[in-house]
Amino acid sequence: LDPTVTLVQDNPCLTELIASVLALPEPSPSILSFTLRLAGILAASETRFQHLQQEQLLLRLFGRDGPLNSALWEDASVRSGWVAGVHSMVHHQPALRFLCNGGGIDVIFTLQGDPSLFVASAASQLLVHMLTFSVESETTKPLSTTDRDWPACAQMIIKHIEDSLQSSSASHIEQSLKLLTGLFDSCRAMWTKVLWLRIAKQIKSFLTEETVQAQHMLANLLLKMAWSPVFSDTEGSFWALVTSALEHLTPVQAGPLAVGVLRLYKCPQDVRMQALTVLLQPMDCILRAASQPLEYAGLLDESVSDPATVESLLSSKSSCASLLCQTLAHLEQLLSLIHLHVDLPYASLLRSLMAILQFCNGFLSPASPLGSTISRILINCLRVQKSALDVLAALSEREGCDALIGSLFDVLLAYLESPNTSPTVLKKAFQATSKWLVRLQGLSCSNSQQQQTEKILEDVFLVLQKRLCSPSWEVRDSSLEFLTVLIKCLRDQDEFRQSLLSSEVPRLTENLLEDPESYVRASAVTAVGHLAFVTYFAPESPVIGSQYNKENTVAKLQEILSTDSEGFPRRAVINIFTKWLRQGCTGQLEDTEQFVSRVIQIVEHDLDWEVRLGGLELVEVFCSKTICQLGHPKCPYAPVLSTVASSIHQNESLQIFCRAKLFGFLFRSLCDCDKPLGQRACDILLCLKSNFYPFGNMEDSQGIEDSPPGPSIAWLQRTLRQGSLAQNFPTEGGNGVDFQDPESMMLALGTVGLEDLHDELNRCSDHVEKSPQSLLGDILATVGTVEENEADCY
Repeated sequence: LDPTVTLVQDNPCLTELIASVLALPEPSPSILSFTLRLAGILAASETRFQHLQQEQLLLRLFGRDGPLNSALWEDASVRSGWVAGVHSMVHHQPALRFLCNGGGIDVIFTLQGDPSLFVASAASQLLVHMLTFSVESETTKPLSTTDRDWPACAQMIIKHIEDSLQSSSASHIEQSLKLLTGLFDSCRAMWTKVLWLRIAKQIKSFLTEETVQAQHMLANLLLKMAWSPVFSDTEGSFWALVTSALEHLTPVQAGPLAVGVLRLYKCPQDVRMQALTVLLQPMDCILRAASQPLEYAGLLDESVSDPATVESLLSSKSSCASLLCQTLAHLEQLLSLIHLHVDLPYASLLRSLMAILQFCNGFLSPASPLGSTISRILINCLRVQKSALDVLAALSEREGCDALIGSLFDVLLAYLESPNTSPTVLKKAFQATSKWLVRLQGLSCSNSQQQQTEKILEDVFLVLQKRLCSPSWEVRDSSLEFLTVLIKCLRDQDEFRQSLLSSEVPRLTENLLEDPESYVRASAVTAVGHLAFVTYFAPESPVIGSQYNKENTVAKLQEILSTDSEGFPRRAVINIFTKWLRQGCTGQLEDTEQFVSRVIQIVEHDLDWEVRLGGLELVEVFCSKTICQLGHPKCPYAPVLSTVASSIHQNESLQIFCRAKLFGFLFRSLCDCDKPLGQRACDILLCLKSNFYPFGNMEDSQGIEDSPPGPSIAWLQRTLRQGSLAQNFPTEGGNGVDFQDPESMMLALGTVGLEDLHDELNRCSDHVEKSPQSLLGDILATVGTVEENEADCY
């Protein structure tokens, strides 16, 4: 006996609920939908199914006498509940027979064409599940293409598929193709190949019959099959069908199939080359339309389909941009792969991209009537510009384009300089430029190459100066982000540093710390923080009077942290300070201690929890660096010290942490109403405890065992147990807790139950929110306000 049947037997309220809903003359559609789903879940067990059958409930819910023939069936939520209930129920043979013998399967066939897309999709998925379950639970020997070998339910579904594929109804054909796509996507069993042999001829005919409008679905079907080892390992017929599809589908329909085939590991090389040709045809057409006669060879030696088809699409205003955007998206997808199974013609591809970008900004004089038409269509087309720039950025990581870098930067600089470039396109142009500048710096530098690099950098910084003064805040923001990326990637290159420091960019960037737009101020903070690695923190800083400038910059950033009314700039400041500290740029230990102390005192009162969290990250980095610098044996980079030396360094680091006022911030953060802060603070305190009590007990530290917890530490323990409810956490010295006293803090670390606090803070709230009591509370809360809360309750 299935022990889960007691769920129904011991809780008669469940069957009473279902019966009471069925007894209502006009139940609410949402309540009926819920009941159908509940009944399906309960009937998933065979013994519970039999119990509900004896009560005559399933027939009244899912049979002909149920909501199928009532006015409630017009409501999509009822149909959705019916399908979901059946899907949950069909996990054993009695449920399958109940549906097939009671006419339920015909209802599912009808629901494939439901006006609600959610119901139609669920019905298709249900048929896939039923077919798979029927075959895999009822067959014991390999199947053949004849009907008598297949289980009864599977025969009904397969006959429905075959009849639909042979019908003259486009919607019926589409429904069966969707069903087959779902089947081949989810099931990789050998019997799917036998099923395919029954329908392959009909599917193949769809590629050549102009009267059938299902071609757009064939690409996805074939792609799902290609990913299945059942078909990808076969020779001949299946790949011949893929080849036929690549030839007969339109370029828009064939594109997704082509890129999917190119991503496959197991695929015949001739099919892969044909897929690549399909993908490159629009780019080839662009290159030929843009080039002077015979100036460049095209991308392709031959075409898969008639080139006139692609030319026609690119000559049409309604299809040109869509085809190019799809092609460019597929190319970007391919270029993002680490291992490509084909060799792309990168140089010709780059020429084609530059031609597209020049068509879009009107900087290219067309060399053919087709080029003139394409140019008129693409002028100022933002989505094509953005897609082309994305591919251009991805192409920077591929070899074979170095000879074209000069021409490429001419195109990019034209976009960066043009007042007609929209802010969104400019952002993409900045991203592509930064990638290619990194590539440029990586080339072997002859004198001529070095002069070219210096000239390009000079032009880039001239453009950047103008853009930093733009009236558009989006442009100023993108310009600052671009500068930050350049500094991150190129700050060690002499040509870059010289070009940067000889421009007005550093001064203009500092001016933007006072920008009226908070996003720009935040980006300016980040840019200034990274500029410091070039101006102040470089081994030999080229800036005269850098000490004054450094102090001035730090003071400005601290002022922003203290006074800026928006959270974004303050978050940026604390992130930059942490980055400086992590890279050892804040001076000697004494200077760092004062710096950290000042920052903490500002941050701990900030109303933005992310700023306070950034302060904890700063503290964590400071503690780690201090312990390492003083040679604590727990630090992997420090020499092993004697016990006496270790104790001296322990005391020294503890005193530093107390002087920097770390402990007050950490213990108060344990009671922060924002849980991530409490979790981070607890992690840091546990790490400190493991350093000061390396063996996990207080007796290991001399003198501490002679100082039992006093009233102040006991008060601290009680307060921390209250967590975020402890609203009146003391200021320094309140209730006798001295957070700057090393002995008290050593005692607090050893006494306070940090491990228990850690478990409590990291405990997920699901044990409350997902409990039956919580769910019942939610349901009861909707009583009397059903209309307002119907969606939440459902």
